[in-house]
Amino acid sequence: MKENLGGPFGAALVDAQGTVYVGSNTVLGSHDPTSHAEVNVIRQACEANKSHDLTGSILFTTCYPCPMCLGACIWANIKTVYYGCTPQDAEAIGFRDDFIYRYIQGGCTDEQILELLPSDREACLQLFAEYSALQKEIY
Repeated sequence: MKENLGGPFGAALVDAQGTVYVGSNTVLGSHDPTSHAEVNVIRQACEANKSHDLTGSILFTTCYPCPMCLGACIWANIKTVYYGCTPQDAEAIGFRDDFIYRYIQGGCTDEQILELLPSDREACLQLFAEYSALQKEIY
């Protein structure tokens, strides 16, 4: 945090085997808006466990996870997250997660925030059909 790599956000993940992974927010240092502490420790644990499935893991964070990090927890099958500060606490010091929660609660329809437009569905459906025919693992 003092090195100005990211905000006051940290996370620790304890996997099912008891191994602890620790990470921090590195958005500013990496120039990557997805480098939140939770995502960073999930990436570490997945790589170390050679699996995208972190069932049995517990995540500890300094703040309630943003929508992206909530999604990462769900995708990784993390069922328990302990957090310190609330989204309102983060907003009070200038972080802007709260408007994303409102956008999602509003059905993702505010085009001032993000415009979602369908494009070339038929070609994409063909890709999906080809993948399905390969009978690959679905995650």
